[in-house]
Amino acid sequence: MRSEQEMMQLILDYARNDDRVRAVGMNGSRTNPNAPKDRFQDYDIVFLVTDMKSFIRDKHWMDCFGSRIIMQTPEDMKLIPPELDGNFAYLMLFSDGNRIDLTLCPVEKKETWNNGDKLSLVLLDKDRALPHLPEPTDQDYWVKHPSAAFYGDCCNEFWWVSTYVAKGLWRREMTYAMDHLNMCVRPMLIKMLEWKVGLDTGFSLSTGKNGKYLEKYLPNQSWLALMSTYPEGTYAAVWRALFAALDLFRSTAKEVAERLNYEYPLDDDRNVTAYLKRVQQMET
Repeated sequence: MRSEQEMMQLILDYARNDDRVRAVGMNGSRTNPNAPKDRFQDYDIVFLVTDMKSFIRDKHWMDCFGSRIIMQTPEDMKLIPPELDGNFAYLMLFSDGNRIDLTLCPVEKKETWNNGDKLSLVLLDKDRALPHLPEPTDQDYWVKHPSAAFYGDCCNEFWWVSTYVAKGLWRREMTYAMDHLNMCVRPMLIKMLEWKVGLDTGFSLSTGKNGKYLEKYLPNQSWLALMSTYPEGTYAAVWRALFAALDLFRSTAKEVAERLNYEYPLDDDRNVTAYLKRVQQMET
């Protein structure tokens, strides 16, 4: 696997030798001083360029970065609509395991090339035209102190969508039940756990995308409880996972409410829990 030094040299050598590339920026985890360093970190690179169309027309200009396993160009995709913000991205996984997410950005957008992302770094500026950036920080990604309204909405969404999971299980609609558990109920549980971590740490850090650093900050008992909410693909297992999620959400949300002097929706909890147990016992 090519080293970080080799990859950065390769990227910058190309930029220096192509007059269309006027500047190079980087963002993402490699600019984050608090992110764990490992071989799977992407190189999130931005080329500020003139003549975007000439790059896009040429389907091979990026071959210089190495042999690829696979590439995706989101702006060319029809199944997943692109953002169409004027940029053009090449997401490239190479044979040696390195990955570059390289975005072409029109040089006319030089004032806003990083969209205000504080995890940004200028690597090359041929014309000295880019605005000065402060040292990268992940502060924008720190867990935020929830308002009472945010807290209440999180609780309501959790308990409300829990009923969808039960309905899907009773109907023997596994994918429907699992999707609502994983895509609606679980994000609210993760959000509540993040607020607990925020309270424990003074809202001074990030738990990462999808809460990927939660294991580092949660008590072991809470982490194991969270793991028990990930079921295998049987109806009985999903029922167990749903009730495990209820138990963990309840205990965490009550703690958060007490520490923030908010009101926990105890009636919603009692009513929905009773309903779910009733549905579980219904004959199909």
